[in-house]
Amino acid sequence: MKRVLVTGFEPFDGESINPAWEVARRLDGWRSGSHAVVARRLPCAFGAVRDALDHELTALAPEIVICVGQAGGRVDVSLERIAINVDDARIADNDGAQPIDRPVVAGAPAAYFTTLPVKAILQRLRRAGLPAQVSNTAGTFVCNHTFYVLRHLAETTHRGVHRAGFIHIPYLPEQAARHPGSPSLALDTLIAALRIAIETSIEVSDDIQLAAGALH
Repeated sequence: MKRVLVTGFEPFDGESINPAWEVARRLDGWRSGSHAVVARRLPCAFGAVRDALDHELTALAPEIVICVGQAGGRVDVSLERIAINVDDARIADNDGAQPIDRPVVAGAPAAYFTTLPVKAILQRLRRAGLPAQVSNTAGTFVCNHTFYVLRHLAETTHRGVHRAGFIHIPYLPEQAARHPGSPSLALDTLIAALRIAIETSIEVSDDIQLAAGALH
């Protein structure tokens, strides 16, 4: 049985839950063909992410890794295209760290592109009636940090990871209720979206060409 690692984060910034972990943990044990999902929760802390990811990649040897993060204020499931080599935290992480204008990995490339078939995932999500977009920024907080570290590890010490990327998701409705005017998606909708993302990552070897760029 091949493994798909899906990660979510612990709550941060005053929230009592994190939709990324709520989705990930409900996918734990789910199977698609010869692949089984293993869910793990990551710390929302710059200094702890690398060791946590490295440990799970070593222990599980997954073929596919999808890290999921909360993006309050976004309206769609956001398929992240690129991770950049910079930490620039607007707020402190859960350990109180707030790095500003620092590299994620000193001396490493300026950016890494996802190796998930994001255009094919986008097409399938939209055909399923699920709101989705390709995003060209994962921010500069712990989510981008995690995405960059994941891709760096996959390129250097964990070459058995064939597909690796990051997906941002909106608030859950109960979170949006505490943030008037904020968009949200139901947990069942988010779980359905991640299942499609996983299945597409398993089935599609070469991503499709699909106009999904942005003007801004």
